[in-house]
Amino acid sequence: MSNRPSREVGFLAGVFAVLGVLHFAVPRQFTAIVPKPLPYKRELVLASGAAEVAVAGLLVAPRTRRLGGRLAFGLLAAVWPANLQMTIDAYTAKRPWWFTLGTVARLPLQIPMLRIARRAAQA
Repeated sequence: MSNRPSREVGFLAGVFAVLGVLHFAVPRQFTAIVPKPLPYKRELVLASGAAEVAVAGLLVAPRTRRLGGRLAFGLLAAVWPANLQMTIDAYTAKRPWWFTLGTVARLPLQIPMLRIARRAAQA
């Protein structure tokens, strides 16, 4: 196992770190996309932000990279419903076409991130 994460794992760790911090800096942006039926939206946003920062740290540390990959995979799967909710909201709120298209395009973009997480888990 290399001491340094691969470029793609480093990228994934960076994405998690930035988004995790943003959960605390601008939580309102994230509470808006929590699926409607879920309670405690702010708490879920803060917990997922903390989880993202933790996963980023686990991915860059050689001794915890495999665990970080497993948790990254699970976290990506867990937040997918929020991304779907964002797409539904954009469509129903008649947001500009380019915004709605961006939310739709975002959904399959998680697939490469899931693959990177899986590779990190198997490293």
